[in-house]
Amino acid sequence: MMTLDDIDRAILRALSDDATQNAGALGRLLDLSQPATWRRIKRLQDAGVLVGRKLDLDREKLGFGVTVFLGIKLATKGRVSLDDFERAVSAIPEVQTVEHVLGMYDYRLRVTARDIADFERVLRRRVMTLPGVGDVEANVLLSEERRPGPI
Repeated sequence: MMTLDDIDRAILRALSDDATQNAGALGRLLDLSQPATWRRIKRLQDAGVLVGRKLDLDREKLGFGVTVFLGIKLATKGRVSLDDFERAVSAIPEVQTVEHVLGMYDYRLRVTARDIADFERVLRRRVMTLPGVGDVEANVLLSEERRPGPI
């Protein structure tokens, strides 16, 4: 585990807000020189703390106004069932994330759709036909506040 100082944390917070900032802009923001900022960013990347850059798309502006979280309980247990389910669910483009979880459900899916009717189509024709699907619980996203997490 890498030890982070206050400047490292400030760089991570700034990049969490806007990953397009270059070392010069970050340096000005944090009162560091561009080379010093670049060295710190490079050290964070080499240590695996900074991994890639992410682009957030506005799903609503792209016509996907509904996000639903699905809790999926598999009807059958066993390694083959998990592998089959994961392979099949990964092929559904409306499924944005697949999380294997411990608790009431085996999987948690984040599904985007154009509207409720489109979500119902995805649920009936794609999700409910996946191998091993038993119980399904749907929670519609009303609002979302994204936070960078502890840094």
